[in-house]
Amino acid sequence: MRALVIRATGGLDQLQQSDVPDPPGSGSRSLGPRQVRVAPRAAALNHLDLFVVRGLPHEYRFPHIMGADGAGVVDAVGSDVRSVRPGDRVMINPGIADYTCEYCRAGEQSLCRGYGILGEHFPGTMAQYVVVPEQNVAIIPTSATPLTWAEAAAFSLVTLTAWRMVVTRARVVAGETVLIWGIGGGVGLAALRIAKLKGARVIVTSSSDAKLHEAQNLGADLTLNHKTQKISQEVRALTNKRGADVVIDDVGEATWDESLRSLGRSGRLVTCGSTTGPHVSLDLRRVFWHQWSILGSTMGNDAEYREIVRLLGAGELRPIVDRVFPFTEARAAFERLERGEQLGKIAIEISS
Repeated sequence: MRALVIRATGGLDQLQQSDVPDPPGSGSRSLGPRQVRVAPRAAALNHLDLFVVRGLPHEYRFPHIMGADGAGVVDAVGSDVRSVRPGDRVMINPGIADYTCEYCRAGEQSLCRGYGILGEHFPGTMAQYVVVPEQNVAIIPTSATPLTWAEAAAFSLVTLTAWRMVVTRARVVAGETVLIWGIGGGVGLAALRIAKLKGARVIVTSSSDAKLHEAQNLGADLTLNHKTQKISQEVRALTNKRGADVVIDDVGEATWDESLRSLGRSGRLVTCGSTTGPHVSLDLRRVFWHQWSILGSTMGNDAEYREIVRLLGAGELRPIVDRVFPFTEARAAFERLERGEQLGKIAIEISS
C-alpha cells in the first residue's frame, strides 16, 4: 500500500511517499477479533508529527508511517466487532491502550502502561489502510451540515486533549477566567470553544494580530499579542490584579514563567505539551503560598471521547480546518505547520 513514511529522523526532507506492506486484513493476514481496518480518506497534522520527524526518545520501526489523526471508511472488521461494519464512515481516536490493565479497567485508558499514539508509537493514518482496536473508532455523527473528511480527520486528537485539560483536569466552571496560549493551533482553538461552552471568560494569545482577530470572531473575550505585550501584566490588569483562574499551556519553556505569573490564587495551570522545550524552573514557595495546582494532561479516556463525539453531533465543537493538501503535496502541509502559518488544522487528503 502507499503511505507517507520516514526511514530516518531529521528534517522534513526525510518525508517520502513509499510502498509499504499491507496491514492485517489483507490476503492471508487476518484481523484480530476486536480489530478494525480503516481506509483513511483524510488525515490531519499535529505538532506531534513534526516531533516524530525530528526524532523522539523511543525506538522507531522504519519505514515509519506518519499521522495520528484520521477519518475514513471501515474496510474490514474482526470476528467480535459489533459497533461498526464495513462501509461505515468513522473517525479515529489515535490514543491506543491495551484495554486490559488496571487503568483501562478503571476507565482511564490514557494512563495505560502500554498507551501509545498512532503515528508516534504505532503505524499512522497517512496510508491507504490503518488497523486499530474497535474502541478507537467512532461513527461520524450526522448533522445539519455534514462534516467533510478533513473536518472529521481534524477532530479527535486536539478536541480530546483540550476537553481533558479544560473539563476533567482544570474543572473550569462558569464565570472563571481562562488564559489560553497560542490560539492558532488546534488545541488552543478547541480549548477556547470548550471553555466558552462552560461559560468561562477567555483570554487568548498569539503573535499574529490576524489570528487574534479571528479568535474574537470565534468567541474569545480578550486577545493579547505575546510578541508585543507582557502577558502576565496584561492579564493582571484585565482581572483587576486577581489573575487567571486557569492557564492552558502546551508551549513549555518559553511561556512557563509567564503562565505562572498570570495565575491567580488557587489557580490551575494545565500543561499537555512542551513545544519550546521540556525543562522549566519552579519556585516552590510561590506554589504553596498561592495554593496553585500544576496539572499534567495527555489525550483522554474513552468516556471523554464519547462525550466530545456526542457534542459534535449536537452541533458543538466543530473543528476548524485551515487548509487541505493533496497527498502528493504532503510535505508542503508539514512545511506550513512548521512555519506556524495555520489557523486551525491542516489536513491531507489520502484518497478521494
